[in-house]
Order: sequence, then structure tokens, then C-alpha cells
Amino acid sequence: MKNSALYIHIPFCDHKCIYCDFYSIITSDNVQSFLTALKKEIEYFSKLYSHDRIFTSIFFGGGTPSLMEPKYLKEILDHLRKYFAIDDNAEITMETNPGTVDKSKLKLFKDAGINRISIGIQSFDEKELNFLTRIHDKQTAIHTVYNAAEVGFENISVDLIFNLPNQTKEKWIENLETAIRLPIKHLSAYSLILERGTILNKLVLDKKVTMQDDDYDADLYETTIDFLVSNGFYQYEVSNFTKPGYECVHNNAYWRYREYLSFGTSSHSFADGKRWWNYSSLKKYISEIELNNHAIMNYEIISKEQMHDEYVMLALRSSGLDLENYEKRFSDSWIKKNNSYFQLLKNEHHLLIENNWIKLTSKGYAVCDEILKNIL
Repeated sequence: MKNSALYIHIPFCDHKCIYCDFYSIITSDNVQSFLTALKKEIEYFSKLYSHDRIFTSIFFGGGTPSLMEPKYLKEILDHLRKYFAIDDNAEITMETNPGTVDKSKLKLFKDAGINRISIGIQSFDEKELNFLTRIHDKQTAIHTVYNAAEVGFENISVDLIFNLPNQTKEKWIENLETAIRLPIKHLSAYSLILERGTILNKLVLDKKVTMQDDDYDADLYETTIDFLVSNGFYQYEVSNFTKPGYECVHNNAYWRYREYLSFGTSSHSFADGKRWWNYSSLKKYISEIELNNHAIMNYEIISKEQMHDEYVMLALRSSGLDLENYEKRFSDSWIKKNNSYFQLLKNEHHLLIENNWIKLTSKGYAVCDEILKNIL
């Protein structure tokens, strides 16, 4: 049986933040129609991909899944369990935003089967929250984490964004200090990225906002690594830090190049050497499923070369390249070809080569994109 992952994209949101490029809609129309279509999609793919797989993680992303009623997500979970083999100890994550849940609603989500919660805080600074157009304030964010812990969520993750315009190093460290004082086990720290089509991108093009430069971004990133590692977290992927034993099972499925099925608007799936993705528009998604039982917009067959490069890229961005596993999948010719470059990186303390693994160091993570460009 293959270990695989399931992702559900809930497109509904109460507000579009200026930096967000994920598909979401600010309406409660079609909530029930979406659920009907989603169930139909799940049933269709279960006939194709359920017989040789066990699913070790389920992830509700969006949008804002926590806007839904807990019974809505429970209905989806019950449907997944009916049609797929879900591991008894599967990690079941829900993304949530402070301001969309109170203590009683969090308790109902836990009762519905959610056992890991990922809270999109982004900042604890009021000015930064206003700039990012978040709907919550610092105290709401802090209370959301404590409420989650008090109703029994042991596995709590928070997201923060650094390198905001005019953000000082001191302000960023204050954000990190506030986060680690909370009962969290996992932290994702992302640099503010300009994505095409976002409100932020237009503000920058109109010269109403000025982004900070790449060198400053790199400096904040190295500060992040040093701070979190010295405070009991360890880095297991470029942007992710965890207390021992709390790595995100779902994200590891992606980084270790395992197969995954995704349902809902704009979702991407990967199985049997093929990748496919759904229509983004909710109305189009619903109409396609009514017609075809699926909403696939397009697909690609992944070549051996592409598979190799994706495998290496994901491994080096995360826990490292297991050479034994790598050579079973491919051969050792690429390793031999790049051996002198790997030795150079090792001498420069950008990577470690030990116990048949190649792994980037914290210094290597900071220049990960450059390293990958040189070897792929």
C-alpha cells in the first residue's frame, strides 16, 4: 500500500488580503452546492485511486476552512472515510484565521475530527496587521492559540510573514518572541512575496508601496533560523520549524515526493506519474462535476527528467537527499557528476554529507535557490 495524502480546498473567505493569490471568494453563495459537488468528486476519484493507497494526512486549506460550520467539515471527513482507506492515526489539519473562531467553535472542530490546527497569524504588530489587511488584532491572535490549546489541540502551528515594507529586525524578532511564548509546536515563517494579480503587486507597481531588498530579506531569514533554533525548534524545510516529533505529516508528503489527491476548486493532484489541476472558478467547478464527475482543467505526464529534478529539489529544500532511496529511483550518475560541487558546498558549510544523506545546513537553506539552479 502506498502512503498518500488528501487535500481539500475550501474556497470561501470573509476577506481578500492584499498579498494573497490563492483562489478564494467572499460570498456564502453555493456553499451547499460546493459540498454536493465535492462529494461527487471524491466518489469519482475513489474508483480510480483507492485500491492501493492508505492516506496518512488530510489537509483543509483555502480560503478559510474555519468559516465553515464544524459539521460541514465533519460531513466531508465522513465521506472521505467512506470512500478511502484513512489511517487510524492520520494527521487532520485545518487552516484557520484568528477572528473566525471562538473557543466553542474550536471545540466543535476538534470533536469533528480535526487534530492539528494551522493559524494564519502573519504578525503580532497592529500596524503590520493593518498593512496586510488582516481582520484580527494581536490579542485576538494570542487568544485563538490559547483557546485551541485549552480545548485540547496539542498540535498547533502558526504562520508568520517577514520582510514587510519598513519592518525592522527588532520588530520581526518581537513577532518571533511573542510566537514562541505561546503553546505552539510548529512555526512557518514566509518572506513576503509579490504575486501577480494581487492588490499588493498593484500597490508596488503604482509606487505606493516599496519592498525591501533581497539582501535585507536574506538577513531576516538567517535571523529567523538562528532565533528559532536557539529556542528549541529545528528547521526541517526552508520555511518550516518544529519542536521534535511535530513535523507536518501532510507537508512532508509533498517534500518527500509522495502522491496526493486534492479536491475542490483550483486544487492540484499527483499520482501515477501524472499531475492534474482543477478549474478555479467555483461555478465552473460545480458545473464540470455535474457534467463529468470531475473538474479537471488540464494535466501533464511527468517525464523521467522532470521527476528527477522535482525529487531532488523537494528533498534538498526539506530534510535532505537519502542517497540509497535516490539510487533506487534513479541511478548514481547524477550524484557522481555533481560530486565535486557537493564537496565544495560541504567545505563552505552549505551542506552536510553523512550517513548516506546530503542535507543543506542553515547557511545552505539561505541560498537554496542558487544551489538548485547550479545542479539542476
